[in-house]
Amino acid sequence: MLSCPHYHSSFHLHRNPPAAVTVTTAAFSISASLPRRHNAQFSNDSSPAATNTNSPPPPPQPKDSILRTQNAKTASLLSRHLHHDSSPPAAPQLPEFQQQVFPPEEQVKRQELSLVATRRAPRFPGSISFDSPTSSAASPLQTLFVKDAGSADDEDDGGGVEDETIIKAVEIRRKVTAEIFQQAMKRGKFGLTYASNLAAKLGDFLDFVMIEAAAMKKLRQFEGSSFNVRAKIVIEELEVVSLIRWLKHNELSYPKIAKLINMARGRLDTVKRLAVWLKTIHVKGEFLGPVLTKAGGNILERSIEELDEIVEYLESNGVKRDWMGYVMSRSPSLLSNTMEEVRARVRFFLEMGMNEKDFGTMVFEYPRVLGYYSLEEMNQKADYLKEFGISHQDVGKLLAFRPQLMGCSIEETWKPLVKYFYYLGISRDGMRRMLMIKPMIFCVDVEKTIVPKVRFFHDIGIQDDAIGNMLVKFPPLLTYSLHKKIRAVVIFLMTRGGVSERDIAKVIASGPELLGCSIVHKLDINVKYFFSLGIRPHVLGEMVADFPVLLRYNVEVLRPKYRYLRRTMVGSLQDVIEFPRFFSYSLEDRIMPRHKVLVEKQINMKLRYMLACSDEEFERKVEAILEKRRSLEAGRLDQKDEHIGSLQLS
Repeated sequence: MLSCPHYHSSFHLHRNPPAAVTVTTAAFSISASLPRRHNAQFSNDSSPAATNTNSPPPPPQPKDSILRTQNAKTASLLSRHLHHDSSPPAAPQLPEFQQQVFPPEEQVKRQELSLVATRRAPRFPGSISFDSPTSSAASPLQTLFVKDAGSADDEDDGGGVEDETIIKAVEIRRKVTAEIFQQAMKRGKFGLTYASNLAAKLGDFLDFVMIEAAAMKKLRQFEGSSFNVRAKIVIEELEVVSLIRWLKHNELSYPKIAKLINMARGRLDTVKRLAVWLKTIHVKGEFLGPVLTKAGGNILERSIEELDEIVEYLESNGVKRDWMGYVMSRSPSLLSNTMEEVRARVRFFLEMGMNEKDFGTMVFEYPRVLGYYSLEEMNQKADYLKEFGISHQDVGKLLAFRPQLMGCSIEETWKPLVKYFYYLGISRDGMRRMLMIKPMIFCVDVEKTIVPKVRFFHDIGIQDDAIGNMLVKFPPLLTYSLHKKIRAVVIFLMTRGGVSERDIAKVIASGPELLGCSIVHKLDINVKYFFSLGIRPHVLGEMVADFPVLLRYNVEVLRPKYRYLRRTMVGSLQDVIEFPRFFSYSLEDRIMPRHKVLVEKQINMKLRYMLACSDEEFERKVEAILEKRRSLEAGRLDQKDEHIGSLQLS
């Protein structure tokens, strides 16, 4: 193997301990290792006087020798630096960090970094570290440096500059506090995104932590501690991280957690205490946040004994214990009321004649009726309902059946509705009937719900007075969907039902109950049954126009009556077509007894005259027929006697 002097020389140099040499550029810094013998010419104390002349000179090196070949870029830059200038070394100078004067912007940046107290990124020999670009947004501390120091207006605005300086300093402290909070969240195994999002909404809580940390400096044991240490101690003593984890486990979103912590500020122990109590009355985890945040600011000041007293009082008046969680979830403001207010609200309903069962059911169906509205507002609404001629006890029954009436506005809902009903010709008695039958009508919007339906009835030919009578006759009509229910039934009657366009207004005005029937489970089944009897569609339409309720009967009711007509009464299909009301009478109570009387008396009578009358009228009709028969029979006998007498004379 051939020897290589250059290889051995390089190897011999690298066995000596290296000394660090740093070559700095405008954009990045390079750390490299040099032999100790080459470090002398770059050291700060290297001068001709300091050089030992008695020491043997270093062995000659090749001109193009490269001492390090592990990194091509580092080696090329180092080689260029070594051969760039052969001038004698400069005189000793102070270190760069002692003689460099930083501009104000750089000072601001360094002060901010010192406040946030972030760790410097680790560097190792040969690493390349790029400087982070300066943010285009102005830093809070940049306003501390006055740009125009010689301006004459600075003395006049000295107070404003001082206030602005304090504000900017507080903002910086707030950022530091938020950073410390995020670090605490990170130690608690929370994600960075969740911690930053939560910290962005915890402004009031972070201010509290910042104030408490500043106040701790007055204590002797914290005189020498930094703000970061004191803020960290405050956050740890409040145990906010464990509380956040518990609230998140109970299905609270971070906006609700932030709102709750901001409300509590330093009283975080009361939040968990109240949340645990709410779970004992069956409030679900997803409603814990809304209940605590919407109950009012004084909910955190209420004791458990006061809350238990409210729950026990409601339970004694008919609200079951299992319902409490649902009631409090829908009406959290009830928890912020005093016991006197709760008693007054309960007394308001019980004095209307409600029993405990009705009261408990009402509160469960509409919890807001108890804790959302003021007593004055509830009295005004009760008095307005009495103006329709409803007694005090009936108002209580009405509210027990439909407590949503308390959620309606008198000015925005009830008065426009009453005015529109008067326009349709509905009297106060008619409105009272509508209110007692279907109180939900007084909870709907006039323009969005009622006016489109009335306009549709106009389009099919029904007059205003007929519409008013129709609504009074069948109030639930106004609660049906126009497109899914009312319009669909009208189209079915005009197509499958055989009702003509001329008769459809009459059918709807006379039988608005048809609009409440199901097409699939009621109307279509009845139409098919009449078709099976041999009735044609247009004939069925005439029957429906004569008797609109015909399609509302069940087939099980129609079939026995028609079978009795054909088999026992020996009637025909034409009898049913001429008198479709036949199906409206009871088979056992009217049809069979009267048919039995006619059979005994040997009388034949049309269905219309047989059934469409009262029992007294039926007896008078039967007696009149019998009298006429007797008179006819007597007249025939007289004629027969005269005929016999004439024969004898002849």
